[in-house]
Amino acid sequence: MDQATGSAVSPAVPGGLRERRKQRTRNALVRSAFELFTSQGYEETTVDEIAGAADVSQRTFFRYFAGKEEAAFAVQEVAEAHFFAALCGRPADEAPTTALRHAVIHGWDTLGEAVEETVPPELHLRMYRVIESTPALLAVHLRRSTELEERMAREIARRAGLDVGTDPRPRVLVAVFTGVMRVAGRVWGAGHDVGVEEIRAITQSHLDQIGPALTEDWRTHGP
Repeated sequence: MDQATGSAVSPAVPGGLRERRKQRTRNALVRSAFELFTSQGYEETTVDEIAGAADVSQRTFFRYFAGKEEAAFAVQEVAEAHFFAALCGRPADEAPTTALRHAVIHGWDTLGEAVEETVPPELHLRMYRVIESTPALLAVHLRRSTELEERMAREIARRAGLDVGTDPRPRVLVAVFTGVMRVAGRVWGAGHDVGVEEIRAITQSHLDQIGPALTEDWRTHGP
């Protein structure tokens, strides 16, 4: 009871607890969206269905996402932010290729936990296939990938003291690395092993082929 006003006072919710509750609600919405997208199709799923499956109101859904497209890319957004932060965190004296490789490979070591806190690996894989097979989502996926490439290229240029507008090397290098990641992702998406360890191993094995693919005579050297 508030002694000054005589009214009841609701117990305060600690900030950490409040944030955990919000994260649980967001994760529930993502899981519900992914389950519906992968079972009945992205175009056929409505926001009302996603909210209902998560046992929240439509209004609550829109507190977390602008629409179902944003929910569809919730895990990818985490991955993009994670890899870019990993690149920015590499030692300043690392060569660009080394920094990119370590950011990609070591990034998976810590990204897996963040992904699995949101959705199970098997559901993540199924949603990846939906994105790849749905024209509207694939277009967004490619746009987001292009935007991430530009951010990465500018970071590589900054680290090396280059002008990305006049020196093409940062964009060329990043295009090679992100191209390898896309190929590795498709190989993972077409397979049956759903864990983060599998996509990490596939990515590493594909990155190992960059040098030979660019410098060796393919007629005499196989992968």
